[in-house]
Amino acid sequence: MKSAAKKASASGTPAKAPAKKTSASSAPAKATARKPTPATPTPAKKSAPAKKAAPAAVTPAKPTPAKATPSKAAPAKAAPAKAASAKAAPTKITPAKPPRNESHTALVRRARRINRELGEVYPYAHPELDFENPFQLVVATVLSAQTTDLRVNQTTPALFGKYPTPEDLAAANPEEVEEILRPTGFFRAKTKSVIGLSKALRDDFGGEVPGRLEDLVKLPGVGRKTAFVVLGNAFGRPGITVDTHFQRLVRRWQWTDQTEPDKIEAAIGGLFPKSEWTMLSHHVIFHGRRICHARKPACGACPIAPLCPAYGEGETDPEKAQKLLKYEKGGFPGQRLNPPQSYLDAGGIPAPPLGAPAPGAVVPGASAPGAPVPASAGPAPGSPAREAG
Repeated sequence: MKSAAKKASASGTPAKAPAKKTSASSAPAKATARKPTPATPTPAKKSAPAKKAAPAAVTPAKPTPAKATPSKAAPAKAAPAKAASAKAAPTKITPAKPPRNESHTALVRRARRINRELGEVYPYAHPELDFENPFQLVVATVLSAQTTDLRVNQTTPALFGKYPTPEDLAAANPEEVEEILRPTGFFRAKTKSVIGLSKALRDDFGGEVPGRLEDLVKLPGVGRKTAFVVLGNAFGRPGITVDTHFQRLVRRWQWTDQTEPDKIEAAIGGLFPKSEWTMLSHHVIFHGRRICHARKPACGACPIAPLCPAYGEGETDPEKAQKLLKYEKGGFPGQRLNPPQSYLDAGGIPAPPLGAPAPGAVVPGASAPGAPVPASAGPAPGSPAREAG
């Protein structure tokens, strides 16, 4: 028994030793289990592919929107159709007239936008009467009534060459002056006016043209329109020139429905700052003479057509409208024999002297490539037979 116990104890001792080793070995196992704990990035790296795989699993879901895309493609196809229709029928956009209940603020914005656009089209706009001093300008403006500036510019060199000052013209023989002014039309009435205003300048203003509106309108043949031409272009004082072109265009653009020049002047003056009045007049008159004509407006060649509520009153076909353009816009001579350099730089052509053929003119029956207009096609631009002014 004792020997068995000893054997058992002997055998137990080694049995416990391994148990201790097991516990010892388990201790390191725990330690190793604890050590990897801070090193969690290692499992994180393993889980990263799993996370990447998740989007990969979502990726197949993207075709679903792709399948939905064709359903959106139907409106996409309709959009170009709308754009095409808009290009094919500009009349659906541009002729839309402003609302009848348009506020004053909206009217001011619309009017000033048109003026800005005109300023970009005609940066060289200027008075189209040749003059060297206020006296020549006031006389030329009086003579421009019921005729074109071109005809006046072709006539005044002879007039001012013979009568350069108010004193000279005041003492002139009326019959001699009439003969010089005959090409301008209404030459007897105009002779009376220019001699009368010359006498007034000599007797009342010391031979100088006054720089005030109230003084200018006292001169024979000088009204508010003529006075503002002189004030704005000879003295640099703002004024609105309400001539036939100005009246026509501001009504087409629905800036005002007034018909009397004084009321038009007041209405338009309220839409713009005073400093813009003179150049506004030049922009509008230039546009009226070149594109927005009284009888056949060249709507299809008009640079402000998208802003014009009267679009469609004239020719809308671009090619046909291009043939209606006058002066430098149509490749023809202008109205001044001595235009500003800015006008020449923009492609403008000086007007010919009285009796001289216009540049590029052809004889009847002849044809020249690029010639502005055959002589048989009608009066040249700016001639009295065409629209005045």
